[in-house]
Amino acid sequence: MAKKSVERKEAWIRILVFIISGIILAVWSAIVKILSIINWFIAVISGKRNRSLAMFCEYWNTEVYKFLKYMTFVTNVRPFPFNKAGKMSKFER
Repeated sequence: MAKKSVERKEAWIRILVFIISGIILAVWSAIVKILSIINWFIAVISGKRNRSLAMFCEYWNTEVYKFLKYMTFVTNVRPFPFNKAGKMSKFER
């Protein structure tokens, strides 16, 4: 019975997480789109990608993945800003 209550409470908390994380990820998404275009130009002009821009975008990729897992009840680990932001992969050449 207690587990059911915890799951119900967590389901209600997801609404708050959806609103807060959703707004942050939407703004972050706009920034990532601009940085992706800039990184494309850097790659075309210099012949190599900018590592810092790529890693910033990787943080966004990871957080969107965590957000979707949380919102679809795959996990109860809350996404950024409720937990530390992280990245899943490293820069590949």
